[in-house]
This record gives sequence, C-alpha cells and structure tokens, in this order.
Amino acid sequence: MGGQKFEYDESGSTFFYFVLSFLGLILIPCTFYYWPRKKREDPNIVKEQCQCPPCMDKRDLLQNSEPYRRFKSLLIKLVLVGGWALLFFLAYKVSQFDYEMSNFDPYEILGLPLGSSQSEVKRAYHQLSRILHPDKPTGDEKAFMKLTKAYQALTDDEARKNWERYGNPDGPGAMSFGIALPAWIVEKENSIWVLGLYALIFMIALPTAVGMWWYHSIRFSSDKVLLDTTQMYFYFFHKTPHMALKRVIMILAASLEYDKRHNSQVVERQSDNEEVPMLIRMLPNLNEKCKEMPLCRMYSIKARAILHAHLSRIPLTPNTLDRDRQFIVKKCPYLIQEMVSCVNQLIMLAYAKRISRLPTIETIENCMKLSPMIVQGLWEFKSPLLQLPYLTEDHLRYFATKKRHIKNLQQFAQLPAEESRAILKNLNDFEYYTLMKVLGKMPVIDFSFRCEVIDDEHTNVVTAGAIVTVTVTLERKNMSELFGDTNAAEKPSIKEEDEDQENEGNVESQNQVKKPIWAKQGKKGHKGGKNKYKSGNVKHKVTSNPSNAVKNEEKPVVVKKQKSNEGDSDAESTLDSDEEKFSSDDEKKTAEDDDFEWEKFQQKLNKREKLEGKSKLSHAVHCPYFPEDKQEYWWTYICDRKSRTLLTAPYHVTNLVDREEVQLKFTAPRWPALYTFTVCLRSDSYMGMDQQLDMKLDVKEATAIPTVEPQWEFSESESDPNLQGSEYTTDTSEDEEED
Repeated sequence: MGGQKFEYDESGSTFFYFVLSFLGLILIPCTFYYWPRKKREDPNIVKEQCQCPPCMDKRDLLQNSEPYRRFKSLLIKLVLVGGWALLFFLAYKVSQFDYEMSNFDPYEILGLPLGSSQSEVKRAYHQLSRILHPDKPTGDEKAFMKLTKAYQALTDDEARKNWERYGNPDGPGAMSFGIALPAWIVEKENSIWVLGLYALIFMIALPTAVGMWWYHSIRFSSDKVLLDTTQMYFYFFHKTPHMALKRVIMILAASLEYDKRHNSQVVERQSDNEEVPMLIRMLPNLNEKCKEMPLCRMYSIKARAILHAHLSRIPLTPNTLDRDRQFIVKKCPYLIQEMVSCVNQLIMLAYAKRISRLPTIETIENCMKLSPMIVQGLWEFKSPLLQLPYLTEDHLRYFATKKRHIKNLQQFAQLPAEESRAILKNLNDFEYYTLMKVLGKMPVIDFSFRCEVIDDEHTNVVTAGAIVTVTVTLERKNMSELFGDTNAAEKPSIKEEDEDQENEGNVESQNQVKKPIWAKQGKKGHKGGKNKYKSGNVKHKVTSNPSNAVKNEEKPVVVKKQKSNEGDSDAESTLDSDEEKFSSDDEKKTAEDDDFEWEKFQQKLNKREKLEGKSKLSHAVHCPYFPEDKQEYWWTYICDRKSRTLLTAPYHVTNLVDREEVQLKFTAPRWPALYTFTVCLRSDSYMGMDQQLDMKLDVKEATAIPTVEPQWEFSESESDPNLQGSEYTTDTSEDEEED
C-alpha cells in the first residue's frame, strides 16, 4: 500500500460525481411527484356533476381556494428545470473529464492516421507546435502538453510500449483514494467559515425545526383536534349528561380552533363589530347572554351565530362573514367526531364506576345528528327533501296532499316517473333532470346483522357472561335502483321510532316526580334483571342477530343433562344413552365444522388487519353548502332504548363503497332473560338516512364449572354411584365407550 494516496479533490472532478449522484437522487422523485400537472377532467364525470347554482359556486370556490397556485406551480417548474439543467451540465463536465483521462490517442491528437511513419509524426508535431506553443499568440498550454505527450508516445520506444500496454505513456499510475470534496474545505484560512456552517445547520437550524414541529404536534391529538378542545368537551359532557342539540351546537362553537389565541389561522376584522351584532339580531334563540366560560367569549358567540346562519341558509357577506363560515364549517366534521369519542369514553368510565354521571344515549346521538346538519346546512326539523337541488320550502306543499304524504327521499324515489314529474311541475326539464340525477346517486343501505359466540362450542347459544360478536353487514346501493319501485320496503328510521318512544315516555312520566336522569334509570332498574346488567361493566361493543336462540335444537339436551343431576340409579341407562347420542352428534358436528370455523376465524383476523389501515374514500356527497368535498361516512352502534344507554362504542365506517362488514363485541348479561337491544346506523353526511333494527338476545344460564375434576374422585371400586351420576363426561368413561 506504499503507492496509495489519500487526498482531497484538487481538480474538483470527483466532486462532480458526488454532486451528480446527489442531484439525480433528488430530482427524479421530486419531478415525478411535484411537477405541476393539469388535471384532465373526464367529460363523463363533468356531465355527472350537479349543475345547480350552489354546486357551481362551490366548485369555483374550490378552484380559487389557493390564490398563489399559479405562482407556486411556476416556481416549482423553474426550480425543477434549473436542477435538471445543472444535472446535464455536470454530466457534460464528467463526460469531458472521462474522455480526457481515459481516451488518450496520440494519433488523434496529432491528426494522423493509424500506422503513420516517424517522419510524418515529426512533421505533424512541428506544424502543431508552432500553433499551440505557449509563446505563440495562438498558444494553448494544456493542448501543447497533450501534443508533447503524444509525440513522445510515438517516438520513444519505452513510452510507446507503455501506451500500447497501459493506455498511458507514463506507465501504470499509482492507486489513489480521495474524498469527493474540494480541497479548500480543509484549508486553514477557511476553517472558521466551515465550522460556522456546521454550527448553523446542526446546532441551530436542525434543533429549531425539530422543536417547532414538536411544539406544534403536542398541542393536537391524532385526529387534528386541540387537546384543550378535547378537555373542554370532557368537562361540558360530564357536567351535562343529558345534553340537548342546541347545547351541543354551543359547545361546538366554543371549540378553541376558532379562537385567535389558539389558532393563528383565525381572522379577526374590524367589520365584525358591526356585522356580527346585526347577524345576532336576525337569529332567535341564540342564547348570546350565556355567562359560562368560554361560551360567553366573543369568538364563541361569533362562531355560534355563523353556525346558526349556516343551518338556516342565511346568505352572509361574501368577503367577511362568508369566509369565516367556510373556515368554521370546514372544521366541524372532525370536531363532531371528537365529541362522539369523548361522550363514548365518558360512558365507558361510568360503566367502570370511575365517574358518577352516565351520559344518556340522547347526548351522543345529538352529536351524531349535528354532523349531517352541518354538511347539508339544514336544521333537524327541516324536511330531508331540501337536500335536493332546486327544492325550496314552497315546493314542499306539493309533497303533502290527501292522496300521498311524502316525508323522505326513499318515498319520493319510489314514485312513478309521471307522479314525480307532476309534483315538480314548477321546475323546468333541466332542473328536474339535475334533481333526479342527484337523487339517484344518493345511498340506500341494506342493513343487517348476525349474532354468534365465536369462542364457544355452540355459537348460536348465548350464555350469561359470554363474549357475543355481532357482525353488521352494510351493502350500499344507489337510490336510482328504487325509481318507480313501489313494492320496496321502507327502511326503519331512527327518528320516527324515537319520537314514539319519547311520546310514550312523556305519558308515563306525567305521574312521576321529576328527578335527574340517572336517578330514573336506577329506579326502573329494579324491575326484572336488566338493572343488574346496566350496572355491570359493559365495556365491549354490543350487537346481535334477530334470530332467536331460544329455538335452538340444543335446548332439550341441556334440560336432560340438568335432570340427570338427581343421581337416580334407575335412570342410569337412560342417562348413558342420552350422553352417547349427545356426544356422537356433537363429535360429528365438530368434525365437520372445525375446518370451516377455523377458516372463518382466520378471515376475520385478516379483515381486522386490513381495517387498521382502512381508506377514507367511499362516495362523494352532494353538499353544496359545505365548503369542501365530503365522503360518505357512517356510524353503527348498539344501544338500549328502554334504559337510554349506549352499549357499544360507535364504529365509524369510512370505506363503504359497495359492501362492508363491521364486528361489534360485548359481554352478554349476567342474568338469564330475554333482552331487546337496538342496532343503529347513522349517516354523518345525509339527513333521513338513519336506520335501526331490533335485536332480541335470549341469554341462557351458563353451565357451572366444576371445582374438582371427576376423574380424580375414583374409589377402589369402579362402580362408584357418584361417578355414574356426574354431569360431565370423564376421560375414563370415554375410553370405555371406545373399547
């Protein structure tokens, strides 16, 4: 290794290699991902879009939402083009360097053909040296050195042998190792600047960037909600277990995302001092004189007034309050999802007896109801038909006549074409076609479920304390499939059945003294065994199938086994025959279903793994009053309407394209009885799409677990009467049956 050298790059040639490779690694992916591309809109998709004025205004708003988009795209193009120009320049420099160092041809330098004589070599050398000599006006020192080297390679025998063998007249060169950095970096006079650059990057810029990122990230939860906002939600929902819808709107408007001190994106204008009071005077029941903090703060009152105006579809000033409306409404969906999560956590804490107040089912459902109201810009008491374009309050009187009374979108979609056109005779053909096109794309969900106990031998029998798994199946179809189909069954709405139950509850409560809602639950719970179940730790998700577990074929077998505990010696033969039939049938069923159940279990595990990274793309929502594009999401959960309690955490379905299955689990009640629960489905984008199904759960008494194994109770005689009357089959009895 004596001939090796380790030095910095003096000429800068190897540094070009480093910069060239570095630029290539950066420019290729950056050009692929960041090069501005003009979106080619499919003409078919453009035709399918709603052409109503609010939707067209929304599309224009989204296109103009980035005022510096053109300048940004131009700047990105210039940077990428400049990077590629530098890359090509470095590639050219490297190619020239390689050509000079690797392709040394003396005949080419002298301009002679291969195999020229010595006289021709000398004559060409003398002619070119007169031109390239450094003392001449046309001289070139570098070219003259190459010319001299070429002349020596062709006239000197040793140099000629070296060139023919090694490609270099000087012979083989010594191997050298270098650093692909210029030599001026390690020069003494530049050391201060180099150290200063290192300190600026690694001691100032990098820690500052990491600190700013960390300070920004610790203020937010995983759902992009301020932790202070989440803490405020916990406080108010714990303070008010039964919260009305308008109170939920007040809490939503008080979110700290709308406060200038917590969010720098909030814009405060001088014109707010005049426009906001005028807007407040237009809105009734705003409760702007509330004294609670932070509900009484100006940012909260302003956001509340804008939300009320949005739900009432009151036009606002375009450049001031309407921009604030877009900013406020845009943040509502994930804030409402955080509300639902907070209420659910409070319910779980109440079941675990960590807090004393149990939020009612109305509280969390009011939070869910608020989401489609915000997306569609409608109050809860408004008709869901107003979600269609061109429909106004004046058109609704044609939907309620003596002949028919159309309340929801499904009823309207099932009308024959002649009747629907007659109802909307005030609309022209284009408006009617646009309305029906939007209606045809709205969802219709086939909502079903099945109940099973996966970890038990008998999956259709629910015993006390068993883990019940309910698989909810959602199949989405377009509303266009119902056009003209008068025989299609109407989906059971949550709203209608809730109103009936509330009316019944009001009649029953007239003769009772008003008490807090949690006191009423405790009083009603003494009837039957349901109160014990309510007070238990119901921490899991609940769902079940409407199929009755009472009518299971295994029921008479259980009764026979229970009767055999009397220990009557005369019934020994009957018991043995029953046990043999039971064991043989059970073994056959187990042998046939083991593989199927195992494959089914593996499929569910794989499905869970897929759901961990589930997408959030389903179908676009028609929402002209929502400032952004919205996807269809759904909540599914199980509750007990009689006790007004939530039994499972609401599962947020964000990837329902055609068909989706959701698993909800819960612990069955600890006391045998017939329970009626409700499986609910709610939309966070459309009003009038909610459904519910009743689930009857017949809970059987759990089989007692023996404290002492029967096989260890043998006596000297094999005819022990206690063994013959045992309820469980022992290993010895199984061996005797096989013999």
